Amino acid sequence: MYHVERAIFDIRRGLPVVIHTGSRPLLVQALEGSDSVEALAALSGSRPALVLTRHRLAAMGHSISAEAARLPLAAEMDTATLHDLAVAKPHGEKQRLSGLSPAGPGERGALALMRRALLLPAALCADVDEAQQAAIEAKISYGELLRLDAGDALKALHGAPGMLKRVSEADIPLESAQASRFVLFREPDGLREHVAVVIGAAENAAGPVPIRLHSACLTGDLFGSLRCDCGDQLRNAVAEISALGGGVLLYLAQEGRGIGLANKLRAYTLQDAGLDTVDADQVLGFGDDERRYGVAVDMLNALGITQVQLLTNNPLKMAALRDGGIEVVSRQALYGSVTDQNQRYLTAKANRSGHYLHDALRDALNDAQPNG
Repeated sequence: MYHVERAIFDIRRGLPVVIHTGSRPLLVQALEGSDSVEALAALSGSRPALVLTRHRLAAMGHSISAEAARLPLAAEMDTATLHDLAVAKPHGEKQRLSGLSPAGPGERGALALMRRALLLPAALCADVDEAQQAAIEAKISYGELLRLDAGDALKALHGAPGMLKRVSEADIPLESAQASRFVLFREPDGLREHVAVVIGAAENAAGPVPIRLHSACLTGDLFGSLRCDCGDQLRNAVAEISALGGGVLLYLAQEGRGIGLANKLRAYTLQDAGLDTVDADQVLGFGDDERRYGVAVDMLNALGITQVQLLTNNPLKMAALRDGGIEVVSRQALYGSVTDQNQRYLTAKANRSGHYLHDALRDALNDAQPNG
């Protein structure tokens, strides 16, 4: 975890890191924030390639079975061209890409680091030429470059199951639930913190506990954005859990379905141009939902909760808890307001992601019909 944490910070600063693959070392760097590929080419002694996810390639008209692919870069490609390959909205026709090959463990590990760092999932990767390996080893020994094993890089997205730390807690009365206590948990790499809002006497309960898994949404939760229903769901969940006699709301640091705030804003811009939420994320190189709920399982285990009544419209949350050994005894729907601004977003979640929202959308449509 220590090496992964260091690698993520170096990558966010625009620095390259070395990924050990068992053969020739691989020098990797984030495309986001990169000014030129020439410095990476000079350092590695070989021409870099651009590594893209299958989601981004599908948006450009290329269907591949591998998780990612490596695209050799021509010498004349500038950073604007690379940016277009990584994030620009496709213009209808298939973009011609020659020389695509499945990404190896090192390249896939590079993309995992980008996603963990909440950057665009696009990486510049260059094999270290034999003539440059001594120079690279010297930089590693002097601490100028960090070396990371490909296997560790690939595990970056999964965190460290079972190693979540319960750090601090305090009573914080809420408007809808005065008997509330906030318990903060920190992931072992120190990058993310999550909060369990314990309402009433929910810890170590004998029966099913009302639980809400809520992913952080700065725009909706704090500012009341009309583009989503997150703020309504957050407040409704606290009120409902309190009405049920107590339970826990897990507030998870997974902004934008796990892609981070910067990428969520990029996706919003693409949605303004006509894409739905799923297609917008795919154009940026992400899947339908990048969130992972292992941390939620760890939080529930730390609170002594093994049976839950889950407040959710998302079948993936139910499956994730069950896979983690938490018994989901029942599910309760939890809706926010359906507005002109968020109806297209909610419809895409229902029709393309399988969320249980059709009843809420139908009721909203009926309410909008003129009486008569």
